[in-house]
Amino acid sequence: MSSRRSRSRQTPVSTQITDAQITDLVSKLQHLIPELRARRSDKVSASKVLQETCNYIKSLHREVDDLSDRLSQLLATTDSNSAQAAIIRSLLM
Repeated sequence: MSSRRSRSRQTPVSTQITDAQITDLVSKLQHLIPELRARRSDKVSASKVLQETCNYIKSLHREVDDLSDRLSQLLATTDSNSAQAAIIRSLLM
C-alpha cells in the first residue's frame, strides 16, 4: 500500500508547470487580450490577467452564439435551394 501511495505522489517532470512557464503565459495573455493591452501597465497581477482572459473568452462565446442565431434566422427566411442558403449552411457547419 505504501508503494502505491508513493507512486501516486510522483509526478513526471514533463507535466510540472514552472513559475517561468506561468509568467510566460501571463505575459502572452497580457499582450493578446485587448482590455489588458490598452492599459499599458506591466504591473497587472496574474489573477487579473486570468480574469480578463476569461471575460474575453466569454464575450467571444456570446458573439459566436449571436452570429449563429442570426445566420439561423436568415436561413429560415431564405429559399432552401438558393445559393445564399448554401453559403449560410456552409457557415453553420
